[in-house]
Amino acid sequence: MSLRRIRLVAAAVVAMVALVVSACSSGGSQPAGSSGGGGTGGGTAGAEGGQSRLQVVLQRGKLICGVNGQLPGFSYLDPNGQMTGFDADFCRAIAAALFDDPNAVEFRPLSAQERFTAVQSGEVDVLIRNTTWTLGRDTVNGMEFAPTTFYDGGGIMVRKDRNVKTLADLDGATICVLSGTTNEMVLTDRMRALGASFTPKTFEDADQLYATYESGGCDAVTSDKSQLAGRRAVLSDPDNHVILDEMLSKEPLGPAVKNNDSAWFDVVKWVVYATIQAEEFGITSQNVDQFKNSDNPDIRRFLGVEGELGQGLGISNDFAYRVIKHVGNYGEIYDRNLGPNTPFKLERGLNELWTNGGLLYAPPFR
Repeated sequence: MSLRRIRLVAAAVVAMVALVVSACSSGGSQPAGSSGGGGTGGGTAGAEGGQSRLQVVLQRGKLICGVNGQLPGFSYLDPNGQMTGFDADFCRAIAAALFDDPNAVEFRPLSAQERFTAVQSGEVDVLIRNTTWTLGRDTVNGMEFAPTTFYDGGGIMVRKDRNVKTLADLDGATICVLSGTTNEMVLTDRMRALGASFTPKTFEDADQLYATYESGGCDAVTSDKSQLAGRRAVLSDPDNHVILDEMLSKEPLGPAVKNNDSAWFDVVKWVVYATIQAEEFGITSQNVDQFKNSDNPDIRRFLGVEGELGQGLGISNDFAYRVIKHVGNYGEIYDRNLGPNTPFKLERGLNELWTNGGLLYAPPFR
């Protein structure tokens, strides 16, 4: 057989093999967007049976949101039995974007030990539970973290009459800490670096931890400063307790979803960004309807008056309008739950817009 003939036969065999492999792997033709979130092209390797979590939530007709449920200011039951707080409102923001109804959400209280398993198993759609974004949680725990909603830091709370000024003053102390949290590791690392000894007293339940602290069962308690402020406000004598100025660690808190479902992750991510961008535009729940008449093309796209930004996410084009109308911009959410007119009186600090010296910054809506 001539060399030219050998080459022709070889080429034909390669072409036939490629055709067979392609047919076996494709499983036939598939409508665009049928395995993604509402027509998005995002990967959904981590979704159920190739279906994005976005489609699961839309078909169910409500969001299931994992929260703390025991943390005043972030998520807790008010006297009327309603889940209230900063994190709870971000759950409502996602529900508003999807269903035009901020109440289309079921809150699922989770302990620190339960939270990641609940996301991985599909028990909850999204975790918004004062959870710190770390490398280990992003990889080993298989989480995908949306934009940080609250820049926090680890802290220590003690009784005022102990005259403790720094962490080093707690050498030999008994310190209460929640198990399964970053605070547990941070406390051990910091005390070791100081050459100080301490006795950790760990708890799985936050209510039990703070009851033990208040009754004198431990000398101090460590947690994120936001949690300490929330819990201090509901102690029997808040003025008898002080949160040290010392910052033990960086604790960026924000929503998390299961890894490898970009369609769902994109929705959660851009809902958070919508609250930030609205504050930058000066759009609030009170004036959002007037802004729909704006001549500014950036605002018109943002509110879904023109363009198809929502369609690209697989949801309504006016998703940002829904979020702001029903729940408010970031500043409204913050002030309502944590601001100067609340028992917590937390200053914005790093949680200010970038234009005001903070870290909050939304990518362009275009």
